[in-house]
Amino acid sequence: MMVPAALLLLGALTAVVAPRLLARTDWPDREPVVALWVWQCVVAAVLLCCALSMTLSAAAAWQAVRGQVFAPAPRTVVEAYALAGGPWAATLAVTLALGGVWSAAMLVREIARARSRRRQRRTELLVRAPLLPGEEPGSDRLVVIEAERPDAWWLSGAAPQLVITTAALRRLEGRQLDAVLAHEQGHARARHDWLLHSSAALANGFPQVPVFAAFRDEMHRLVELAADDMASRRFGRLTIALALVELNEDRGVFGPCPTPGAHVPQRVDRLLAPPDRLPAVRRLRLTAAAALVPVVPVLVTFVPGLRALG
Repeated sequence: MMVPAALLLLGALTAVVAPRLLARTDWPDREPVVALWVWQCVVAAVLLCCALSMTLSAAAAWQAVRGQVFAPAPRTVVEAYALAGGPWAATLAVTLALGGVWSAAMLVREIARARSRRRQRRTELLVRAPLLPGEEPGSDRLVVIEAERPDAWWLSGAAPQLVITTAALRRLEGRQLDAVLAHEQGHARARHDWLLHSSAALANGFPQVPVFAAFRDEMHRLVELAADDMASRRFGRLTIALALVELNEDRGVFGPCPTPGAHVPQRVDRLLAPPDRLPAVRRLRLTAAAALVPVVPVLVTFVPGLRALG
């Protein structure tokens, strides 16, 4: 029963070391898309360690599970895992299974809440921007509403819509408006909402696990940087930086006191003084190395069986 314990240790080590290593480097701000991929691979590796440990623990505790997991394997492979059943194996398997069910429940709850918020916002939109005769709900991809505060956001769903206020139209000039629209469309194309839902579900479901809280915080930050880069490639960094200032200067985010939008000044500084991108070869190496992180738990799981066959 060393393999389930090794997998749990590997998952804990990954959860502790990986966020610290990422926090000490400066390249995530230079390559937010690569950083998003790395974070997803790290969290996938932690979850995979738990899932594989649960499977082997259940196989050790119950003969029926063992027969299903090792059905096509020869006897030497089964013996190599030393699946000695015991109460602790059943306890571990049940605990990890409950953790998986809880994670799924948190994700379902997060998606349900997001859909509820989206329905509420669509209802508010219909009140503030009623349909004209002959118009169908969701037929317009751009909706303009009357408001004193400049704002723009993407309303996802079956019929996605980009909402912008009249104050934003008055503030933004020409290409600035196009840059804001490109920023919001970048979120939609990359399906950043799913990353935010998944990270929020894990962080809310397991608040005592630091890696999940860091995953959620980094997702919120990195998706904005990635969308900024998408917009700046088409309209320039200065344009999107000026648009961010115009949309947020009345919210106090550029003052000395911290506010909920405190990340906006850092985004503006990054756009005005862009860091050098990593060389393509290094980006490729980081992407490949991150893809190998979830493979390590699989290799650990199969090592005893491969040795028995070899």
